[in-house]
Amino acid sequence: MVFFVARSPKVDASFGACYNLPSLMAIISPFQAWRYAPERVSLDQAVTQPYDKITAEMQERYYGASPSNLVRIILGRRQSGDNPHENVYTRASASFNDWRQNGVLRQDAQPSIYRYSQKFKGPDNKMIAERQGYIALGRLEDYSAGVVFRHELTHSGPKADRLELLRATRTHFEQIFMLYADSGGIESLLHSAAPPDIAVTDEYGVLHQVWKISDPAAIDALQAQMQDKKLIIADGHHRYETALAYRDERRAAGSSAPAPYDSMMMTFFNMNSPGLVILPTHRVVHGLPDFSTDKLQAGAHQFFKVEEVGREIDGPQAVALLRERGHASSALLVATADRILLMHSPRAIGTNLFAGLSPRQQSLDVVQLHKCLLEGVLNISEEAIRKLQNISYHRDADDALAKVRSGASQAAFLMNPVRIEQVRDIAFAGEVLPQKSTDFYPKLLSGLTIYAMD
Repeated sequence: MVFFVARSPKVDASFGACYNLPSLMAIISPFQAWRYAPERVSLDQAVTQPYDKITAEMQERYYGASPSNLVRIILGRRQSGDNPHENVYTRASASFNDWRQNGVLRQDAQPSIYRYSQKFKGPDNKMIAERQGYIALGRLEDYSAGVVFRHELTHSGPKADRLELLRATRTHFEQIFMLYADSGGIESLLHSAAPPDIAVTDEYGVLHQVWKISDPAAIDALQAQMQDKKLIIADGHHRYETALAYRDERRAAGSSAPAPYDSMMMTFFNMNSPGLVILPTHRVVHGLPDFSTDKLQAGAHQFFKVEEVGREIDGPQAVALLRERGHASSALLVATADRILLMHSPRAIGTNLFAGLSPRQQSLDVVQLHKCLLEGVLNISEEAIRKLQNISYHRDADDALAKVRSGASQAAFLMNPVRIEQVRDIAFAGEVLPQKSTDFYPKLLSGLTIYAMD
């Protein structure tokens, strides 16, 4: 595997002075966050998972938790009488203004960064892991500047929705998840023996803690450490590109620079930290009119070595088997109604299935699954996959297997998670992974800090 290390010189310049210069560094800034006032609302009744992880059931639960729950802003209910003057976005803006005026939300007096810790059980549910980072404003950069890198493509629908919300509220209510590479020096700068300013446990048992850091010397040291960092978007591609679009709108309207919309709220984590966990997203296939296990097994032989490993397996057994076999090469586990197949050791084949994909991309288990098995053997088109016509996604292996055992689906395709080294190398090469390739766990909690641009 080829490693790409991008370096850029440090520049001694203020935010404003370097605004019109080519981007050479990651620029972070403190801000005066709006936060929930604990005497007005219990934080565990107000914060939410990220908007794109909120199901209809979760939305209803959040609505019932508190009239000040953030879901009313980031994913409000649509109503039959909505019109250009009264809709989900105008209601979001009204709620935010009301909460600020009546003291539900209170703004910090000093510009600060916010150390952020997440304590959670690892994928095996046996060990407690901790991921430590910080929340700050990050300057928005076009991808072409070579400072911020994406690792997946986005769709227009979610961006249009987020842009309408940003126009209406002029506020970032959720952080995006950014990665940088470091040997641990930045994390040591964030250490504090003081009790956290915020501590809340979410519905998945994750303990989220936040410490406010307002000391100018500490902030200066952190800014200096970040100057030569390249950033990868782990989660939040749609929101990042929405913020870019909003920035460009405001600039086109003649707004001066630098300006509040040139930055957005980000949470930064060290990609070399042992607390960084990526989970796999398994695929389940259904509704194919001519599906048969025999056909799948026969077709797979041209791409992989195929072994039958029995007829019954549970999630932990499947994960353990994949982990063991995945050390040497790509490995996929396929469960159908009548057998379990282990597919490994990809064969060198001459095929146009991988046209346009680099060797880095082709080496990914998820790419081999999609191109060789879903498209090549089962003839599920890329369009059908995008539209979820014959495929669903599942984080938990047992959930995926249950779909097959119940007869609701025809096959479950289980895989190992993408490694952070693969994410890094593909992103820094200007390439992308397929959607639903990475599941960074746990998610960032929404509502811990809020960045209002005016």
